[in-house]
Amino acid sequence: MNAETAFADAPYLDVADPAFSLRSAPVRAARAESWYARTPYGLAVLRHKEMGDLLTHKSLIQGSHAWPALNGITTGVFAEWWNASILVTEGEDHWRLRRLVNPAFSPKVVKTLMPEFERIANDLADGFIAKGTCDFMEDFADPYAARVLCLLLGLPESEAPFILRTSATMGLALGVNFKAEADNIEAATKELYAYVDDVLAERQKNPGDDILSIMVQATADGDRLSTDELRNLALMLAFAGVDTTRNQLGLGLSMFIDHPDQWAALAADPSLDMAAATEVMRMRPTITWVSREAVEDFEYGGITIPRGTVLHLYSESAGTDPDAMGDAPFDITAKRARNYGFGGGIHHCLGNLVARNDMAVAYRVLSARMGVPRLAGDPTWLADSGNTGPISLPIAFDPV
Repeated sequence: MNAETAFADAPYLDVADPAFSLRSAPVRAARAESWYARTPYGLAVLRHKEMGDLLTHKSLIQGSHAWPALNGITTGVFAEWWNASILVTEGEDHWRLRRLVNPAFSPKVVKTLMPEFERIANDLADGFIAKGTCDFMEDFADPYAARVLCLLLGLPESEAPFILRTSATMGLALGVNFKAEADNIEAATKELYAYVDDVLAERQKNPGDDILSIMVQATADGDRLSTDELRNLALMLAFAGVDTTRNQLGLGLSMFIDHPDQWAALAADPSLDMAAATEVMRMRPTITWVSREAVEDFEYGGITIPRGTVLHLYSESAGTDPDAMGDAPFDITAKRARNYGFGGGIHHCLGNLVARNDMAVAYRVLSARMGVPRLAGDPTWLADSGNTGPISLPIAFDPV
């Protein structure tokens, strides 16, 4: 179904335009008018209640499998990897992968990583705190995300620049410029795949205590992950773990720049670190939409949604929906309705516990060492739809 022409009475949002922002007045106006809107990619779901309902609706499956094809990418290594990934598998195949992988992301495993997250954050901060200025992305968010990923995979931190470069290029596939960047994305995928194959071969011979080693050794009822499944999952860790973390850290800091009282609140009460990470995800999620696809015709919200319809559930629009959140400015001390920055249902982000904790540690460490951050130049940004975040974020601050 082409939602540009169907549901003609609904608002239309041209989200395929890289200049279009999902936080813009047209989106807010559309949300006030209707729970859904038409877009070039399908239907956009704009409100909190409807997003919660449709994330787990029995007539919908994960819709991200269609994303490469929607951008004209139907062949190649990236498309093959994407279409076999845990992100798009369904039913028993998906549950089997999750059963085998879940132990690697347990609270016990994540707890053991926390001191290392703090070590990495403090080490990076040591490099710029005394200067009172930095490019937050180049000097902190990018290397922090890459070094954390190296920690998860049991790699030397000297590999972080390579992991950052290849995973960030692959991450362009989640944005609205996917087609224009297709050749670069394909090359980065091949390069990272070859690297992962070598690492995986070593882990299978000499497993350690890192997350990849736990996955290599994982069994459930005599079942275990195949080599192809392991390499696919390892690539997903690098692809999703680095790009989303660095973008989310940058988006979070931009929120604290706009709300200096909240930075002061975190500095005064470091126990708010997890609340800070959650509030950032509500207000400025890097993954701006979650996709679903209808596997049958069904009725919902006063309309018939035909089989094959792709729905993009807008995380930020739902997270700022006044019907659910009230007059809800950025406030890390407030109690909120659930936000859907990590999705929901059986496709709820597998690494959400790692992501929330590594972000929380970063904000806590930095708020203890930096006064209120302020802009020290003009930031540059990815398009404000698809997967978004700062490219550069020059800041100044008073060292604590």
